[in-house]
Amino acid sequence: MKLYEYQAKEIFKKFGISIPRGQIADTPEECKKIAEEIGKPVAIKAQVLVGGRGKAGGIKFAETPEEAAEIASQILGSQIKGIKIEKVLVEEKLEIENELYFGITVDRSARKYVAIVSSRGGVDIEEVAEKYPEEIIKHYVDPLLGFQGFEARDLVKKIGLKGRNLIIAADILNKLWKIVEKYDAELVEINPLIKTKDDKLIAADARLIIDDNALFRHPEFEKTMETEGKEFNERELKARKEGLAYVELDGNIGIIGNGAGLVMATLDMVSLYGGKPANFLDVGGGADPKRMETALEIILSNPRVKVVFINILGGITRCDWMAKGIIEARERIKIQVPLVVRMVGTMEEAGRKILQEAGIDVLDSMEEAAKRAVEIANRIAGDE
Repeated sequence: MKLYEYQAKEIFKKFGISIPRGQIADTPEECKKIAEEIGKPVAIKAQVLVGGRGKAGGIKFAETPEEAAEIASQILGSQIKGIKIEKVLVEEKLEIENELYFGITVDRSARKYVAIVSSRGGVDIEEVAEKYPEEIIKHYVDPLLGFQGFEARDLVKKIGLKGRNLIIAADILNKLWKIVEKYDAELVEINPLIKTKDDKLIAADARLIIDDNALFRHPEFEKTMETEGKEFNERELKARKEGLAYVELDGNIGIIGNGAGLVMATLDMVSLYGGKPANFLDVGGGADPKRMETALEIILSNPRVKVVFINILGGITRCDWMAKGIIEARERIKIQVPLVVRMVGTMEEAGRKILQEAGIDVLDSMEEAAKRAVEIANRIAGDE
């Protein structure tokens, strides 16, 4: 679960990390009032859970409270990558001398947390890694010992910090580690960490991503997910409620499978034949007809979907149950798009019979089914 910048900064503040003076606002009038209280030029920052907001015009600066209100009126209600902006963070504009990057995340290949620092902050760390790999310093955290103070000091020393700033920066890095431990974070990041002209280190931006599997330990965030969790669209929220693993992508071929590995293989096969998956959706093992019906309803509520590829490998999941779910969904929600079904395994013959009697062909080969789904999607796209 991603937190908004203002939520992450509230946590940073609790742990003693310096942040700019500021408050959240959802109207231009509130924005003006906050700017008046700050009494100096401000930054107005859109609160959205997607990257690239700066390039998309989601961060602007104002010299006066009146200008702040005008900018807020432009940002509020607009969209970035399809997400409506409902709140802005109004905070003091910092006098920048230098921008650094501090972060701790999970390196899944190493199966460890990794602390990362760089003297090149303010841009995507991926971009720095590509253009200036020597500017990125990493340290893998021992899972038994945790992140030690001397390790933090050694890291920040390697990016040129000295004296008082070295001690403060190392302390910030240690506090980020404490946040990781406290909140079961997959990522905690300051980009940029500003060194101001009066020689202070301030977190100008903040990112915090909590492991979804640990949300039961953080009910304060779990409860607000549906009201503030714009990380997820309506389809993703509904899937979470129903216990379905669903991730929306940007293609036009809806994908349903039973088992994460099978669904991933299906996405790869569709891509291999030149198609673009619209989603990842795993109905799980032992799914019943209602679960399949719900899965179809979620996928078909996406207007980009032109064809649905259902890939069932019956083990615990019975093929006849899945077939009944497909038929019930077709009758209830009036499916208008073509269905491509590959079905093998437990109760396969019964499932095939149900679908064939309803006029739905069933294929044996995943490769053949993926190819057909792509052909149908391309034909429909060409007709449009």
